[in-house]
Amino acid sequence: MAANMTGPLVMRIVAASVAVSNRASQIIRNVMDRGDLGIVDKGKNDLQTEADRSAQRCIVASLHKQFPKVAIYGEEQLDPTEKTPAEFIELGFSEEVLKHECPKFLQDVTDDQIVIWVDPLDGTAEYTQGFLDHVTVLIGVAVNGHAVGGVINQPFYNYQDKEKVMGRCIWGVCQVGAFGFTREILPEDKLILTTSRSHSNRMVTEAIEALNPTEVMRVGGAGHKVLLLIEGKVHAYIFATKGCKKWDTCAPEAILHAVGGTLTDMFGITMSYGPRVQRLNAGGVLATTSNHQHFVERVPEHVLENLEKSESPDPLPDGICLRGDFKSCSGEVREQQIGQTEEEPVSSPKGSESPSSDTGVARENHDTKL
Repeated sequence: MAANMTGPLVMRIVAASVAVSNRASQIIRNVMDRGDLGIVDKGKNDLQTEADRSAQRCIVASLHKQFPKVAIYGEEQLDPTEKTPAEFIELGFSEEVLKHECPKFLQDVTDDQIVIWVDPLDGTAEYTQGFLDHVTVLIGVAVNGHAVGGVINQPFYNYQDKEKVMGRCIWGVCQVGAFGFTREILPEDKLILTTSRSHSNRMVTEAIEALNPTEVMRVGGAGHKVLLLIEGKVHAYIFATKGCKKWDTCAPEAILHAVGGTLTDMFGITMSYGPRVQRLNAGGVLATTSNHQHFVERVPEHVLENLEKSESPDPLPDGICLRGDFKSCSGEVREQQIGQTEEEPVSSPKGSESPSSDTGVARENHDTKL
């Protein structure tokens, strides 16, 4: 089936990623059902389970088989001599993804311009502790350092409701839209923030306190926290410390940008996802659905002194910007906003085998020049 896929490379990779994320999610559920998680302690607050290892083998081997010339980076360090079981290989793709028109700036992208970032199980600590709704599978697609497409799969979505099918897949492409979820309206008289439940420190706390929130949701997994954003449950995701890696943020950033939000470091700088960047997000993470610059300006100076400014990707062609705060990736204010009007909700991908019937937000394709 994979060999018959046609169309722009980016859309084909996202379509394949939707399918393989569903296979990886089933593997994660199977490990949990068996009860032996195979936990390995990699260091302070850094666990690895058999689900992490098996899901990464599934994702990397499957995508490499379909796109052998594309660079793929996964979180887990695995034994390269260990063979990936045949049942882990997924060569299907989401027909629903391929029905969407590829934005012009992505239509002629070649293999060497792409990096795929994989977190096979984001929220491992929560997985081992039973906070299963925090767990996600993340597959991000970057072009010339910019996060442009992504998949966030929740293997245990609806796990507490035996009447519903477990699991859902959210996917998005910048200037196309994001699909597989429903969106709520945030209250205007509150400021609800989200941050880490297991990797916090004093700098994170002080950055949050400076914003004077009415509520703070401490949850696991970068993917889960950005999902709270795009679903309209929180106003911002604050992580004012080093800790997150590129595979934690690439997919969430692309999906957030696809719905008009913004993800940067705590300085407000767009992060690069190129092949030679450092894996650590040393500038922290700040994600919002609106008023991004307001949050940047409220970060205490002494907090920023403990962080490092991120390496930025080269500007996109024709002045195109993916950030929802309507600034160019070089930090210059744009003269015109990207035209991203909401259309009728679009169903989650049928060809992805995703059980969810949630909807998403579709966006018009526009090339906007400075």
